[in-house]
Amino acid sequence: MHAVKGAWCCGADSQDQRGRFDAYSMSIIQSTNTILAAGKAAKDAGQAVTDVAQTLTGSNMHLEQVMGQLINWSLDAGRHILVAVVVYVIGHYAVKFINHLVTKLMERRKMEPTLQTFLRSFVNITLQILLIISVVGALGINTTSFAALLASAGVAVGMALSGNLQNLAGGIIILLFKPYKVGDWVEAQGTSGTVQEIQIFHTILLTADGKKVYVPNGAMSSGTIQNVTLTPNRRIEWTIGVEYGEDIDRVRAVCTELLKADKRILPDPAPMVALTELADSSVNVLVRGWVANADYWDVLFDMQERIYKRFNAEGIGFPFPQVTINRGKE
Repeated sequence: MHAVKGAWCCGADSQDQRGRFDAYSMSIIQSTNTILAAGKAAKDAGQAVTDVAQTLTGSNMHLEQVMGQLINWSLDAGRHILVAVVVYVIGHYAVKFINHLVTKLMERRKMEPTLQTFLRSFVNITLQILLIISVVGALGINTTSFAALLASAGVAVGMALSGNLQNLAGGIIILLFKPYKVGDWVEAQGTSGTVQEIQIFHTILLTADGKKVYVPNGAMSSGTIQNVTLTPNRRIEWTIGVEYGEDIDRVRAVCTELLKADKRILPDPAPMVALTELADSSVNVLVRGWVANADYWDVLFDMQERIYKRFNAEGIGFPFPQVTINRGKE
């Protein structure tokens, strides 16, 4: 009995040991799996770090290439800009020197002021265009393609600015046929004044009150122009109104005496005094004479004042508008 009991005890101890061994084995297996999973995660993390490092290295290399190209382009552009600035500065002073040289040459040859102003304007514009093309070429732009672009754009601009081309043609016509020149007093396009300059596109007039008027050459060449300076003498006239009932012979005698007393009024053609109109409130007398161009304005104002003073001294009345109302009986 004691032997059976000892055998049972030994069997129970053996089962308990086997259970602990199985639990220990499972723990070892789980730990091994955990270690293997951690190792795989570490490997994956290392690969990720490697990929990120490679990506950053590639990005840095690409950024360095971009920065290098940008620096090279900046240096090249800076060199072109510097050359363009130098070309512009030198060209600017060269244009001024050539314009001055052309002006001196024309003055030495005693060319007409009209032609001088036109040629100065033409030469200056031509030189400015050449300077712009030179600066564009210094910037590294292909001037051949630029010239072709200018030519094609010139056609479109020419169509849009046909009026300016007409003014250019008008300036050439004015230079050829010379209806007026610098210094002449002209009346055209609703304005009058002394011709100061004849440029490529415009004629500049200085009016009697000191204003500068730019008149297009196209209109000047195709419109009506009154050139007062072409003839040495100019006719001057006054229209004087006297009252009804005044002795017209006495009025004529006073006016004739005043005309003969002024030596600036030419004897040939002879002065004239004539009754021209029986107006509503006055009898109008026309007084005419011829003077030199230089004396026109002085004689016009002086004689007007003398006529007024002399008529007052002679008792010749000046009329003023009157309205007579006759009221009928109711």
